[in-house]
Amino acid sequence: MRLGIIGAGGIARKMAYALASKPQGCECYAVASRSLDKAVAFAKENGIAKAYGSYEELVSDPAVDLVYVATPHSHHFAHASLAIAHGKPCLVEKAFAANAREAEQLLALAKERGVFVTEAIWTRYMPMSHKIKEVMESGVIGEPRVLTATLCYSIEHKERIIRPELCGGALLDLGVYALNFARMYFGNDVLRTVSNVHLSDTGVDLHECISLSYRDGKMANLQAGALCQNDRQGIISGTKGYIRIDNINCPELIEVYQDNCKIATYEKPAEMINGYEYEVFECQRCLTAGLMESPLMPHAETLSVMRQMDQLRKEWGVTFPMD
Repeated sequence: MRLGIIGAGGIARKMAYALASKPQGCECYAVASRSLDKAVAFAKENGIAKAYGSYEELVSDPAVDLVYVATPHSHHFAHASLAIAHGKPCLVEKAFAANAREAEQLLALAKERGVFVTEAIWTRYMPMSHKIKEVMESGVIGEPRVLTATLCYSIEHKERIIRPELCGGALLDLGVYALNFARMYFGNDVLRTVSNVHLSDTGVDLHECISLSYRDGKMANLQAGALCQNDRQGIISGTKGYIRIDNINCPELIEVYQDNCKIATYEKPAEMINGYEYEVFECQRCLTAGLMESPLMPHAETLSVMRQMDQLRKEWGVTFPMD
């Protein structure tokens, strides 16, 4: 399967690295940037066959089997719409769009054109994420009741974080992982949400604490931010023990405890490259099966997360030009 990348930034580089050895027959075939020089340099650096100076050229290339949208959140709608209009299946970086309205329109276009599209929330596709669910549902920790998840980096001065016109802030960049982590293991039947936030001078969120109360009595406490580093740890606590996860957005180690004694350890697969390959493998599987969405990240779940983030931003007074 030949991947065409829209955007030539840091996350595109990680995807190119993941597919450099052409795992499962998947390769980065083309890259497009608004600057042909930048696209050519990126292609040369990453061993990519084709470089384009416009996104229209890439989505018009009949050899491209899947388009990976790796531009800022603010541009996902326009670039994914362009690809879908040309009949190209799409893997769209998280957050899927700027807001739920854009997400709804994008998914409606994909349905109208009969084109596969899924959100590149890589955690959803990783074998380690499925192992966490398997362990939790095995009963080894008893009844799961409380979940905590943190994901923080010291990146408050990065342009994509600080600028509202790029849909900046910690929520769409980092908080989306914490929300997805909670949803993957505790579901989405949330009764009440309470949050606190620290805003930047530009009006975007730099750090948030989000507490979710579920109808069945479970609780999730989430923290995400761009102001500091932290352990990026997740813990799922039950009546008999708990599961500790290193790195909630790319799980690297799972430890299982009963009565504060470690009873099991699971490490990331030895063959794992950097994790980006798994979302491409899932797209390959879905396209081969003729699916229009991935069961690992259904469209309804993408929309639900976008609406959840819209509501949080509304409560915090964080707005984007495209809202």
